[in-house]
Amino acid sequence: MKQAKVAIFMGSESDLPVMSKAAELLAAYGVEHTVTVASAHRSPEFLHERVAESEKEGVQVFVAGAGGAAHLAGVLASRTVKPVIGVPMGSKLSGFDSLLSTVQMPRGVPVATVAIEGAENAALLAVQILALADPALSKRLMDERKRQASEIAQKGRKK
Repeated sequence: MKQAKVAIFMGSESDLPVMSKAAELLAAYGVEHTVTVASAHRSPEFLHERVAESEKEGVQVFVAGAGGAAHLAGVLASRTVKPVIGVPMGSKLSGFDSLLSTVQMPRGVPVATVAIEGAENAALLAVQILALADPALSKRLMDERKRQASEIAQKGRKK
């Protein structure tokens, strides 16, 4: 089994439809990852254990998605100095509560935050962080950007 570079955490199984998109994007780039359901409020000890285990296993970046109070990314960030990327989930308040809970971190405990339900961008940001030390991964990112630019140019010519 290869060593996971990214650990994906979600607050509950109901977050899986969104967070699975992060896992799919990481897999498409060949980035090994793990997926864990752990609540910042209902299973904090388990969360702390999994963060410590993930670091021992060599995880370099954490992606955390949660809704409502959305403290998962912040609690995770309090347990590691590795980059943490928060994914606010949709909620009864259209995800705005989750967004604010994720983005409003105190000085000294940063969480990078993507758009509400932006799991794919969270994974892409994780890949970009890993690409800083991996030229082959960096090239794949550049190739994808060129492909996207070409695709948009082709669509623009059709109109």
